[in-house]
Amino acid sequence: MRHGLANKKLNRTSEHRKALLKNMLNSLIKYEQIKTTLPKAKFLKPQADKIITLGKKETLQTTKMLVSKLQDIKSANKVKKTLSKRYQNRKGGYTRIIKAGFRYGDNAPMAIIEFVDRDVEAKRVDKPKKDITKESPKTEEKKQATA
Repeated sequence: MRHGLANKKLNRTSEHRKALLKNMLNSLIKYEQIKTTLPKAKFLKPQADKIITLGKKETLQTTKMLVSKLQDIKSANKVKKTLSKRYQNRKGGYTRIIKAGFRYGDNAPMAIIEFVDRDVEAKRVDKPKKDITKESPKTEEKKQATA
């Protein structure tokens, strides 16, 4: 019987599940929107809400707990400085799940999990900005080869 067992197992060992949760939390905090399967999104939502609630408290203990749970100082700082200020007047429900169809290969239900009132520019954190004036090295090599 499954009485009193709260979380889904997601067909993973406990260590794998913890690592999955930590990595998905860090990605969600960094990009403020991620696409994943529906069961993983439902597994992530309460944990992300708890992290934001923890970040709203201004104590050293909560900061240490954030770093302990996320294992990433940049993510913990973003929760403390940016996200906690954004959701200061909100009492819960910091994330939303939007169903996004089915995956092509195995027909798994997909979902987008994102922060409510998210920063749209956070999605492009790692993408390099394109420099129009500079040409790519391949086109320069082609020009030299033809000359």
